[in-house]
Amino acid sequence: MVRPGRPSFSVRSRLIAAIGLLVGAALLAAGVSMWVVESRRIDQSIDAAISQEFAEFRTAFATEPTVGADARLSEFLARTLPDDGEIVWMFPTTGGPSYIGDADRNLLDSPRFSALVEDLRATGGLRDFTAGGERYRVGVLPVQQGDAAAALVVTRDRTEATEQLNDLLITYALVGLLALVVVLAASSWLAGRLLQPLSRLRDTARDISAGSLDERLEVTGHDDLTDLQVTFNDMLDRLEAAFSTQRQMLDDAGHELRTPLTVLRGHIELMDPDDPAEVDETKALLLDEIDRMSRLVDELLVLAKARRPDFIRLEPVDLQTLGEGVAARSRALADRDWRTDLSAVGEAMLDGQRITQALLQFADNAVRHTQDGDTITIGSGATSSSVELWVADTGPGVPTELRDEIFDRFTTTGSHDGFGLGLSIVSAIAEAHGGTVVLDDPPTGSGAVFRLRLPRVQDR
Repeated sequence: MVRPGRPSFSVRSRLIAAIGLLVGAALLAAGVSMWVVESRRIDQSIDAAISQEFAEFRTAFATEPTVGADARLSEFLARTLPDDGEIVWMFPTTGGPSYIGDADRNLLDSPRFSALVEDLRATGGLRDFTAGGERYRVGVLPVQQGDAAAALVVTRDRTEATEQLNDLLITYALVGLLALVVVLAASSWLAGRLLQPLSRLRDTARDISAGSLDERLEVTGHDDLTDLQVTFNDMLDRLEAAFSTQRQMLDDAGHELRTPLTVLRGHIELMDPDDPAEVDETKALLLDEIDRMSRLVDELLVLAKARRPDFIRLEPVDLQTLGEGVAARSRALADRDWRTDLSAVGEAMLDGQRITQALLQFADNAVRHTQDGDTITIGSGATSSSVELWVADTGPGVPTELRDEIFDRFTTTGSHDGFGLGLSIVSAIAEAHGGTVVLDDPPTGSGAVFRLRLPRVQDR
């Protein structure tokens, strides 16, 4: 398997870049919005100032309508004090214009400015005007004098009015850039702290091998990454348990297979091929050992499949029919006093074949630990949420020293020879169904009761 190369950009760098882009975009959007709003406010304030001049002119001469237009304009200019960047002009009916305010050569020397005023002399209005690289707002108010028309003209330097806004935007850009640098630095530090569990997870994953699964993450915090650390540690626990079980099973299987193989080899080497009786005896012994090894291999295969998703196949099973079928099959195992106590009714989601296999293993154990005429009972019980299936016998019971390890692999019971995989298979079947296998604690010498406790419906 080819391992991918180290990524050019780490999660930390990509996270910082994303934060930088988002913050930068937000600052830029705020700056553009501020420029649009302030530009519109400046335009509105300029138009309001020009309109105010026109209103003051109308108010001043509202009671003197007979005064000539040129005289009214001259008198208004004489008593007007323009604001900064503002020029008030008088375009008389005849002759050149006069003004009050700071002289602006861009307007005085521009024939286009005079042409603009002439265009608006009759109708009036507001127009934008550019001269010498400067932007102006021009307002024209017609003043009638008979058939002739004079004009009151107010100009305001828009470029000068926006200089403060430009200075503000430059200051905003510098402060925003500094803020972006601070945010990126803080994001880098915070991302390093937040992603530290992931770095530890990566380092731990690199250090883990099949022979060393004892590494664990130090769980810190109370967030999603904490859940990830706990989940990763749980996964390592399961892997370690699985590998430990696998190694133990292989070691035990090797040990158990070594004995029959040694027996086979020894008898073959010592067998006298010219002695028919010895040949027959050796043949019978070898076939028995081969049967034992075949049984071991079959049981190992069952255990190997126990953790596969298809180990069990759930379907509705009638509990009464299941118990009667197990009882019928068990009676063929040996001459015992077989009894039933099948009180469970209805259906449950089970793998009928696997459950039958488990109960027959219980029955086989009961047969091997009882004698002719002893009682063996196969029973069942159920509630709305669980099912119990059991096999009870009147044999000597399980020795106290074996009760804690009776379901371990390759555990033998008493003087009876066996590979000890049967009850391990039963335990695997119970776990696959989400249940447990239990050995009751009856008084010493009164037999043994093995139970399967299973949920009636499995969450799968």
